[in-house]
Amino acid sequence: MKVILLEDVDELGKKGEIKEVADGYARNLLIPKKMAILASKSEIIRLEEQKKIDEEKAEKELIRFQEIASQIDGFELEIPVKIGEDNKLFGAITSAKISEELKKNNFKVEKNQVKLEEPIKEIGEYEIPIELPHNLEAKIKLIITEEK
Repeated sequence: MKVILLEDVDELGKKGEIKEVADGYARNLLIPKKMAILASKSEIIRLEEQKKIDEEKAEKELIRFQEIASQIDGFELEIPVKIGEDNKLFGAITSAKISEELKKNNFKVEKNQVKLEEPIKEIGEYEIPIELPHNLEAKIKLIITEEK
């Protein structure tokens, strides 16, 4: 029996694939648990149309993230902080703090997209990679200065 998978199924296939499976497997497990539907002609046509829509959506999303990457790439972000002895910061600069400061500058970047190896604890200049969806990466210049 041919079925269209509605979700990823271990050792069978990915969502949207058409698979040939045993009748009992389809009737007793896949279809009742809404993991698959029968692969009728109308459902196959609907699947093809949905794939086209998804591809167009992915293309538009890629273009949008490419624009964001080009805008943020090379951006200089200055964060003034209080410092103690030996130019050490009172608090460390983390991915969350960088994300928060970028949002203040109209860049929607989540803290998990800021790839900081370890929190910054000294004043200075740093190059920080920002990972965006679709394997896009931008780098910002982070400047940590003494608060006046």
